[in-house]
Amino acid sequence: MFQKFFTLLFFVSLNTSAATPTDLLAGYVSQSGQSANAFKGEDFFKVSHGQEWQCTSCHGKSPTMSGRHASTDKAIEPLAPAVNAKRFTDSAKVEKWFRRNCKDVLARECTAAEKADVLAWLLTLR
Repeated sequence: MFQKFFTLLFFVSLNTSAATPTDLLAGYVSQSGQSANAFKGEDFFKVSHGQEWQCTSCHGKSPTMSGRHASTDKAIEPLAPAVNAKRFTDSAKVEKWFRRNCKDVLARECTAAEKADVLAWLLTLR
């Protein structure tokens, strides 16, 4: 019981301050209660989940490159933290964009495990 409370408290604290991608990954892993799987994260990013869009619709096939929004054509900076140092450093923005993008791609919010898997994969990209 206390472990769940402290895990939630830790995760909430991440959402109210600046963070590093590794901090966010640790929070998602803690919240999900399972290890992150970069292979599952890559698969999640690249496959269709039954909706009109998938992650690659806007972020492109390689998150190390710039993308374009599928409907507005707005430029999107690279998603991989090694290429774009600003990515995954503001926990509030990270949560906002995961919420929006997961709803577009899955028609629901992503689970902490899904976020951990995708972020684990993105951290492997150079």
